[in-house]
Amino acid sequence: MAAIANPCALSPTTALASQKLVAPHFVSPLCPSSSSSSYPSLAFHKLHILIKPRLQIAPRRFEVSPLRAELSAVADPETDLEDGEAGSESAVATVAAPTKTKTGKAALPLKRDRVDLLLYTRFLFFVRLSFWGLYGSVQVMWNLLSQTRSKRFLEIQKLRENKKEYDVPAAVSLLKQTASTKFVESTEAHFRLNIDPKYNDQQLRATVNLPKGTGQTVKVAVLTQGAKIDEAMNAGADIVGGEELIEQIKGGFMDFDKLIASPDMMPKVASLGKLLGPRGLMPNPKAGTVTTDIPQAIQEFKKGKVEYRVDKTGIVHVPFGKVNFSEEDLIINLMAALRSIETNKPSGAKGVYWKSIHICSSMGPSIRLNIREALDYKSPAA
Repeated sequence: MAAIANPCALSPTTALASQKLVAPHFVSPLCPSSSSSSYPSLAFHKLHILIKPRLQIAPRRFEVSPLRAELSAVADPETDLEDGEAGSESAVATVAAPTKTKTGKAALPLKRDRVDLLLYTRFLFFVRLSFWGLYGSVQVMWNLLSQTRSKRFLEIQKLRENKKEYDVPAAVSLLKQTASTKFVESTEAHFRLNIDPKYNDQQLRATVNLPKGTGQTVKVAVLTQGAKIDEAMNAGADIVGGEELIEQIKGGFMDFDKLIASPDMMPKVASLGKLLGPRGLMPNPKAGTVTTDIPQAIQEFKKGKVEYRVDKTGIVHVPFGKVNFSEEDLIINLMAALRSIETNKPSGAKGVYWKSIHICSSMGPSIRLNIREALDYKSPAA
């Protein structure tokens, strides 16, 4: 490159392109020293302002800086134009090149693509299956919830008034009218109490002797030993035994409605808890099925002694006869059950004890009783 006679006479761009980059600690040779002025011309003054900040941040090693790339682009515009035209021509040539259409096995997707497609298809299948399964379950539940009562039930439901509280004689009379099935229905009483059985002082479990019986034949089994076996047989027990009866029960024998045991047999009966407990047949002193007076217990259960207990919702369910009983007999049994529940009120029960009383037949609608009238009602003599 030829030496420049007067760099101050050149334009800023040309002068900048004709100089080499130097380290920031060197003094620029473009600025000649002069006693009169450091900047002999206005153009060189502007050039020094442009170059000085760039030279101060230049690295010590030789690298291609953005400034050099900018200068190269300014110095050789024709070369860049030629390169651009060549690149565009090659791009056009690449785009214009026709692609060969694959046929046969080459046209099939790759193995990994086929596996992904198979998994995706199975995923969609299971999604659809889950959707239709959920839809079917919802439809079945809707059909069950929207199912109407039978014509028989709708007809007998017209006999009572909704939300009306009846007195005891009217309720029992209406109960007998609602029993319209082909078999003899049982009569049930449901007492809703203000107690919570999860607390020990609010549990309720007792027995009641129904004066007119339950209308059912009760089969009684007795677990005892020694001379009491003959006493149980004479009192009318259907099944009597000792250790041999325990072994039969362990083998699955359950052909009895009540199981009475003498206190000396309870250590041996304890092994039957898992079998008898879920069926409500485990002997218990509160239920009157563990006693020394076995003949009396047999007679009471044969005549109509009923065990009751409160469920987890605070309701007591008691059967008190059959619909073929007379109204007077049903009233006597119902009042006996009500008096027994009142007498065995738990010590932890506070506030209002009675919430509601309903009676019904096995297949009939419930009939609500007036609580105050029911508690004050005097039943006829048994």
